[in-house]
Amino acid sequence: MSATPDAPWPAEWMRGVLSLCVLGVVAEGRTYGYAVATRLARAGLGAVKGGTLYPVLGRLEADGFVTSSWGAGDGGPGRKFFDVTDAGRRHLAERAGAWRTFTSRAASLLPEGDGAPVPAAVGGSEEQP
Repeated sequence: MSATPDAPWPAEWMRGVLSLCVLGVVAEGRTYGYAVATRLARAGLGAVKGGTLYPVLGRLEADGFVTSSWGAGDGGPGRKFFDVTDAGRRHLAERAGAWRTFTSRAASLLPEGDGAPVPAAVGGSEEQP
């Protein structure tokens, strides 16, 4: 699968990182659901529907990583705004570092962009017969 602007990412990839990305967006500043979805799309993660996004925000709130409050909307109905908590900032910092380590290790096992195999690491694990 090539990464094109219109191609959706595999669902299992999104499940693995969506909560962390949503928390990262909320950590940028007070925001609301539609703005979070827009930010995720602009970042290249594709369209995240409300039926996926709002349960993630609810779990983040239940875990104490974000808080929510109702506020006035721009000329329309009120909006539910989200703010990151101190615990959320700590969790984000820890998990973001772990995610970078994980993706780096996983990438080291995959072929380069041209499909060439990755050279075996010196001192790596030995192959099993």
